[in-house]
Amino acid sequence: KTIGNICLVTVLLVFMFAVIGVQLFKGKFFMCSDRSKLHAGTCKGTFINFMDNDINQPVIEERVWERSDFNYDNVLKAMLTLFVVSTFEGWPGILYVSIDSNEVDVGPKHNYRPVVAIFYFIYIIIIAFFMVNIFVGFVIVTFQSEGESAFKHCELDKNQRNCIEFALNAKPVRRYIPKNPIQYKLWAFATSRVCEYTVFIAIMANTISLAMKFYQQPKLYTEVLDVFNILFTVFFTLEFILKLGAFRFKNYFGDPWNSFDFVIVLGSLIDIGMATVNPGSDNMISVSFFRLFRVMRLVKLLSKGEGIRTLLWTFIKSFQALPWVALLIALIFFIYGVVGMQVFGKIALQEGTEIHRNNNFQTFPQALLVLFRSATGEAWQEIMLDCVNKPQAQCDPKSDDKDLDGHGCGTDVAYFYFISFFVVCSFLILNLFVAVIMDNFDYLTRDWSILGPHHLDEFVRLWSEYDPDAKGRIKHVDVVTLLRKISPPLGFGKLCPHRVACKRLVAMNMPLKADGTVEFRATLFAVIRTSLKIKMDGPIDQCNIELRAIMRKIWKRTPEKLLDSLVPPPGDEDEVTVGKFYATFLIQDYFRRFKKKKETRLAVERMETEEDGT
Repeated sequence: KTIGNICLVTVLLVFMFAVIGVQLFKGKFFMCSDRSKLHAGTCKGTFINFMDNDINQPVIEERVWERSDFNYDNVLKAMLTLFVVSTFEGWPGILYVSIDSNEVDVGPKHNYRPVVAIFYFIYIIIIAFFMVNIFVGFVIVTFQSEGESAFKHCELDKNQRNCIEFALNAKPVRRYIPKNPIQYKLWAFATSRVCEYTVFIAIMANTISLAMKFYQQPKLYTEVLDVFNILFTVFFTLEFILKLGAFRFKNYFGDPWNSFDFVIVLGSLIDIGMATVNPGSDNMISVSFFRLFRVMRLVKLLSKGEGIRTLLWTFIKSFQALPWVALLIALIFFIYGVVGMQVFGKIALQEGTEIHRNNNFQTFPQALLVLFRSATGEAWQEIMLDCVNKPQAQCDPKSDDKDLDGHGCGTDVAYFYFISFFVVCSFLILNLFVAVIMDNFDYLTRDWSILGPHHLDEFVRLWSEYDPDAKGRIKHVDVVTLLRKISPPLGFGKLCPHRVACKRLVAMNMPLKADGTVEFRATLFAVIRTSLKIKMDGPIDQCNIELRAIMRKIWKRTPEKLLDSLVPPPGDEDEVTVGKFYATFLIQDYFRRFKKKKETRLAVERMETEEDGT
C-alpha cells in the first residue's frame, strides 16, 4: 500500500511537470537539418554539408524539417521525455534542445532561452534525487521488514536468533599439532607470527614486482625483474617445503589456502622452466599471471584483525543471500528476453541505428545482452526509439514479414516494454542487492560492545588450541583460560580477575560431564545466552522451559538430544553443573578469606592485649 502511494505521488508530480513542459515547449522542438533555415517553408531543397567538419569532404544533402524524438507536444510525450530525464540517460541533449528552443514551429537558436534550465534542475532534484530515492529506500526497508515478518511475535531479536543458529550449526575444528620434537619445531616456526609476517612482506614485494612491468621496457629492466621472479619463486618454494614438513601431506593439503599456494608455486616453477627452454616464446596464457592471485593470501593474514574479520564475515553472509536475488533477476531477464525476441526479432540490422549486428533481438543471447545494457542505463532510450513503429525500423529480409507496405517491423509496444523493464530492473530488482548487503552490514554500524555472530568464529578457533582433535570436549578448568584469552563481548578478556571470571561461569552453568569436561556447543551456547541475556531473569528452570519452547518453534528440526545439552530440562537437582562447581569454589574461597581475615584480626587483638598487659 505504501509503495503504491509513493508511485502515485511520483506519477502525479511527473504529470504536473509534464503539464508545465507542454506549456513551455509544445511545438518548439522542430529543426531543419540545415540549421541556417528556421521555418518549414524555407527548409527545402539541398545544402552542402561537410563530413566530420572537414572542408575537404563536402556532401550534398536534402534539407529535412524534423521534430526531436523526445518532445513536449502533448502530455504523454512530455511524461516520456521527463522519465528519460529522470534516468539521467541522454538528458543533457534534451536540456540543450530546450535551451535552444525558439517560437512555435520555428527552428532553434543557439542559447536562446537558458533560463529554462531551471525547469530541469528543479525536476531532477524533486523526482530523480528525492522521489526515486524514497522509492529505493522503501524497497530496502520493505525487504528488511518482510524478512522479519515471520518472527514478528518472537521474543528473540534478529541478533539473538543469528547467534543461537550459529551455536546450533557450529562444530569444533581440528588443529594439527605434531608430536615429533623435530617436526614440532618446524610447525611452531611455520605457524609463528615471525613466519607469517615474513611471508606477508614477501607477498607484498612480489605483487609490487609483478606490477612494475610496462610496455617497451628496457632489456636490463626485464632481466632484473626476472631475477626477482626467480628469487620469489625460490622463497615460496622453500615456504612450501617448510609447511609440508611441518604439517605432513594430508594436513597440508587439507587447508584450501595451502593447496591454492601449492598450485601457484607449481605454476611459477613451470613458467620459469618454459622460459628457460623457450626463452623467446610468448605463451598465449602466461603462468606468471596467476602469481598475482597470491595477493589473496593477504586477506587471510589481514583477517586476523577484528575489523577486517567482521567485514569479511559480512561480505560472505551477503554473498550467500545474493544468489536468490540473482535468480529473480535471471527470471526477469529470461521473460523479457523471450518477449523481446518475439516482438523485435524481425527488425533488420542497420548500421547507423541502435539495432545492428552487435545489438539486436534476433537471438536469445543477443536479446539478453541488449537487456543487460539497458539495465545499466546505457542509451536504453535510443534502443527503444529504434524499435517503435516507424518506417525506418525495416523488416529483416529473412523474416516471415516481408513488409510490402513499408510500415516497418517496429511496434509501439517498445515504449511499455523498455520503460517497464527499466523500472522493474533498475529501480526495483537491482536495489535488492543493496537491501541484502545493508541487511547484513548493520553489524558494521552497530555498537561493537554487543555480541554478534561475527564474533563467534574466534571462539571456534581458540577452542581448537585446547581440543586439537576436535572431540568437542575440554576440561572445565580450561574454560576460564579460554574465555580470558577472548576479548569482550565474547570472552572475559585478559584483564578480567580470576574471581570475576568464576562468577561469570556460575551464571553460564553448563552441564559438567563425569570426567570433568564440558561440551563445545553447550559452552558456546552458554556464552551467547549470558552475554545477550537470553531468558536469564527469573527461576532458571522456568527460563529453560520457555527458551526450549521458543527454540522448538523456530528451529523445528533440532534434535532433542542437542536441545537437552544446550538448555537442560528440569530434572535431577543433584546433577553436577559448572555453575554449581564454581559456586562451591567461590563459597570456599570466600570462607578461606573470611577465616584468614578473622584469624588476622584475632592475632592483632591478642598482640594489643599483650602490649596493654606489659
